Amino acid sequence: MLVEHNLRLVAHVVKKYQGCDYDMEDLLSVGAIGLIKAVNTFNADKGSRLATYAARCVENEILMLLRSSRKFSKEVSLFEPIGVDRDGEAVSLVDILETENQETLDTMIFKQDVKEMYEAIETCLSDTEKKVLGLRYGLYRGKEHTQREIASVMGISRSYVSRIEKRAIEKVRAELKHS
Repeated sequence: MLVEHNLRLVAHVVKKYQGCDYDMEDLLSVGAIGLIKAVNTFNADKGSRLATYAARCVENEILMLLRSSRKFSKEVSLFEPIGVDRDGEAVSLVDILETENQETLDTMIFKQDVKEMYEAIETCLSDTEKKVLGLRYGLYRGKEHTQREIASVMGISRSYVSRIEKRAIEKVRAELKHS
């Protein structure tokens, strides 16, 4: 009920951000999330009014959205489509980069793939899974180890190491498909 009665407050705060990269519906949605958070965390004992607190929460939520989009706006991917060719196929930067040395292009692609893999590992794996993959494949500049060596270090069975490794690889593979 409090959320419904204060939706006009959201619209009022959102007016300040008209003309930015987002349309009004997006800003209103994000503002409504800020209002819901405000209603859920409001403490009347602190002496402020709900409207004052909610306005600040709505504005903070909108500012977080704007900051996050600004952070990613400067990133450029070699694989991002930039147009289409005569056949209607998507063309990316990596397709049109002209290098005299194909190894340079291959190195750039490899580095991008490695970066994406490490990001996927950090995003979707538990600490144990990270440790097992790190030890098994020499990630993070480490040395490769056998499953038996890992089992000995971690104090678990070799078959359990194998299951953890398999599950972690499946998670990373799924994460890379989503990105």
